[in-house]
Amino acid sequence: MPRLDQADKGEHVGDDHGRSLIGAVGRVPRALREDLWTMARDPLPRQGWFGWLPHGHLVLLAVVAGLGRMAEYSSAMPVLTGPVQLLVVLQSAALVLALSRPVPAWWLSTATLFLTAVVGDSTVGPDLLWPWSVWGIVAHTFVVLLLALRVPLRVTVLTLVITTLSGVVNTVMSTSFPHNEDLGSGAIAFATAAVVGASLRMSRVARTQLVAQEVITAEERSRRTLLEERGRIARELHDVVAHHMSVISIQAQVAPHLVENPSDELRENLAGIRQNAVEALTELRRVLGVLRAEEQAADGMRHAPQPTLDRLDELLDNVRAAGLGVEAETMGERRPLSPGVELSAYRIVQEALSNAMRHAPGARVRVETGYHAAGLTLRITNSAPTRRTGPAAAPLAGPGHGLLGMRERTAMLGGELTTGPTPDGGFEVTATLPIEPCEDST
Repeated sequence: MPRLDQADKGEHVGDDHGRSLIGAVGRVPRALREDLWTMARDPLPRQGWFGWLPHGHLVLLAVVAGLGRMAEYSSAMPVLTGPVQLLVVLQSAALVLALSRPVPAWWLSTATLFLTAVVGDSTVGPDLLWPWSVWGIVAHTFVVLLLALRVPLRVTVLTLVITTLSGVVNTVMSTSFPHNEDLGSGAIAFATAAVVGASLRMSRVARTQLVAQEVITAEERSRRTLLEERGRIARELHDVVAHHMSVISIQAQVAPHLVENPSDELRENLAGIRQNAVEALTELRRVLGVLRAEEQAADGMRHAPQPTLDRLDELLDNVRAAGLGVEAETMGERRPLSPGVELSAYRIVQEALSNAMRHAPGARVRVETGYHAAGLTLRITNSAPTRRTGPAAAPLAGPGHGLLGMRERTAMLGGELTTGPTPDGGFEVTATLPIEPCEDST
């Protein structure tokens, strides 16, 4: 294939940039046309503490401006003609229309200003401002303000330019006696309204975007916390499952030696069981074991056994040594449960005690463990804190994410968790864990 030299490449890049620039410039008129030639409804929203009061004030202003402008032309013209009266009414209506459709309202107000100047060119005297009267400027100023509050800045600038140009055309077209021209003062009023409205709109948009970003950040933080907690639970359950798979492998290897003259079929089946257990254990360590690398603290405890309810008394002793008053009671006949239930129950009690140490300094805590036919019930309650702040309590070993971690563990086993304040100002955590977790629980 022929190779392009550097000049050819530069020429092609220049052509691409040129076409992009031409395309962008060509899209500007279409975008502006779409912005200005629209009848889209964009109602002015309710204004916080003021409610609908500003809307009523604007309607009242439209009536006052119409009456004032009518009086201006009555004193400046020998005869107040029907067309002038109609144009005055239409501009007042434009101010009311701006409450719901700002772009059409601006077109209507600008057109009435222009046509009123054309009709009154040969009849108005030097005492009336021209081409825009005082009340005409007031009404159009508020129309521009309402427009700038709800349209992009480029549209506001364009409408301001068109309004000013319409006044310039009026003065150029004038063929009668000299008028008391007010293009400068009117343009300043319109520009001020445009600047104020655009500033308020950009401030509102910035606040809206900030709120949206805060919501996204909070959702992302919650999602990340949830993933961290699930990863921590997966690391712990990995140890439990790995232990059982190791036991299965060892038992399958030893079983042939416990039988006198085992058959070849038995040896083959046991060898297959051991091989499957070893492969499953390898895959389990490959998938879940990598989660251990995410926490440096976990490296030192890689081979430590996961706690069960047998170590609950040790946990309570550690909490008491940290200065938290704890009472414990066990109801029902204590019996060993599945490793997942034992581990989750221990962690739930641990999290509840950690929360009490952090958020209820000086409180008394009661831990109730209930064994029944359907499963295990845990109830951890603390009284109201006796002091506002307490000494910085060191978190218990292996804390998770508080209530989120408890809910994840309970949901994983198909159980139920209820939390909430108590009537005496304390807090209560109650978890019900079934002995056999639901098969479809996730």
